[in-house]
Amino acid sequence: MPVLLDLRQAIIHKVHDKSDQEFREMIEGSVDGPEAALPGLGAIFEMIWKNIDTTKQDELIQIAQKHLKTVTPTPLS
Repeated sequence: MPVLLDLRQAIIHKVHDKSDQEFREMIEGSVDGPEAALPGLGAIFEMIWKNIDTTKQDELIQIAQKHLKTVTPTPLS
């Protein structure tokens, strides 16, 4: 019988035993990488978001908003 994992569990399995340096390299290799990496980054972001206080969540929102003001979206085809 095949083992089925949801995406969140698959990400946890992939990063569970990584050192800090390996984890950083995985994240940096995913940023600006293939779009296939985006769900993994999203799952990691979700884990972070759920485990930080509202002050840090607010800081992340401000960082994202500040960056979004500096970019111009390209037209969707």
